[in-house]
Amino acid sequence: MNAISSINLDQVLRPVATARGLPSSFYTEAGVYDLERRKVFARNWACVGFGKDVPNPGDLRPITFLGQPLLIARGRDGQIRVFENVCRHRGAVLVTEPVNGRPVIRCPYHSWCYSLDGALVTTPHVGGAGHNTHPEIRREELSLFEVRSYVWLDMIFVNVSGSAPEFRDAAADLIRRFEEFDQVALHHGGGDSSFKIDLKANWKLAVENYAESYHLPWIHPGLNSYSRLEDHYHMVERSFCGQGSSAYTPSFGPNGERFGEFAGLSEKWRKGAEYPCVFPNVLVGFQNDHIFIIQLEPVAQDATIEHVEIYYADKAMTGPSFASMREKNANMWKEIFVEDIDVVERMQKGRHAPSFDGGKFSPVMDGPTHRFHEWVAEQMMA
Repeated sequence: MNAISSINLDQVLRPVATARGLPSSFYTEAGVYDLERRKVFARNWACVGFGKDVPNPGDLRPITFLGQPLLIARGRDGQIRVFENVCRHRGAVLVTEPVNGRPVIRCPYHSWCYSLDGALVTTPHVGGAGHNTHPEIRREELSLFEVRSYVWLDMIFVNVSGSAPEFRDAAADLIRRFEEFDQVALHHGGGDSSFKIDLKANWKLAVENYAESYHLPWIHPGLNSYSRLEDHYHMVERSFCGQGSSAYTPSFGPNGERFGEFAGLSEKWRKGAEYPCVFPNVLVGFQNDHIFIIQLEPVAQDATIEHVEIYYADKAMTGPSFASMREKNANMWKEIFVEDIDVVERMQKGRHAPSFDGGKFSPVMDGPTHRFHEWVAEQMMA
């Protein structure tokens, strides 16, 4: 707690009407950022990737999370697992580029091989030339270190500390609210439904901006023309916060064609859409015909990469005949997300003002943002 021992977070934990936001050091200081990575990201369930990137058995995808080399692997049983991406022999990184259809995970250094579920299976010449075993090399004790993981709506979550409750317990309120989508198949739109946005701002500012609809009339005039500020409402829950709209009715074809919708959704979703911020680093958009997911990758206290993926309800929507509609949809969302960049980066620059006190919340319009600040403060003080 040394990095924040002099910071009073009690003001953040007050009711929204009297609270102040997180101190500016939470956005500008490397020491607080490093502590936050351990307390906020390592101890909770954080999203690190997507199942669509390892669609088949033997598909491997290396990632770096909190400075740690990890490996996402799809096993022969179809299950996704996450391992520390290092050989148990001399600690060499096993995989440096995404690969597909590998029967084993092989270390390029001394060719120790691991099955797709992490078990050490071969150790060439470990007992001398031509001797592939040794009594002191007990393979059953040298499996890859597995990181706790869970896949929900194609998002791969990990808990690297191993101390968080089970995912479905930790996110019970989230899963309960969106249980209708938990039962449906998702179909990724392909290359035209995947893009990245670089943000010169702290990751928390991306969450705060996404959580509220207050800024719609000024930052998103196009969106506000059909999904108006007065059509929006807020969600403030234990493991997520965000906003919803009761006016989702877009069309993307030249004659008003729309994408196929998810089967079995309740009446709420006929014109409704909801946009939760899943703590700590996922922003989701639930609509009746598609879902978008934004995984926030913090790279520094003042830099974030937004990984955007779009999934459709109907597999037919991913075919070539709907390419122009998918492109229009992706461009619509990208334009909306890009519209936010300037104001989010302005907030980052503003955090260097010495007198800024965390900001005053609107009790009516800033409930979700306050809940996110409150959650971060709870994690940092735990």
